[in-house]
Amino acid sequence: MAATSTTTFSIPARVPVIPVPQARASQRRKITPQAGRALELLSHAIEYLTDEFVNQGFTLSLKSEQLEAVQLLMALNRQVYFECPVVPSVGERCRALLRLHTA
Repeated sequence: MAATSTTTFSIPARVPVIPVPQARASQRRKITPQAGRALELLSHAIEYLTDEFVNQGFTLSLKSEQLEAVQLLMALNRQVYFECPVVPSVGERCRALLRLHTA
């Protein structure tokens, strides 16, 4: 199977802990096609590794290389997602529009 790179996201050797911003449940993000493809590929890789982990009957261990790989992919997935800009809600757009008219 041939693989080609469709994204320009760099993959560091060690991914730092990414703080998860406080977000409302209804908050949406504008995901570009490039970010969407990266999220899709990362999700498939995470699913594949976790399925293999479960099917091989491994016990959870902090030193498991496979578990570290899943954690790395999950951190990258969060990083790609949180780099996507937040889409303002309809209410926020209306308030911004009203502020422009009153100024």
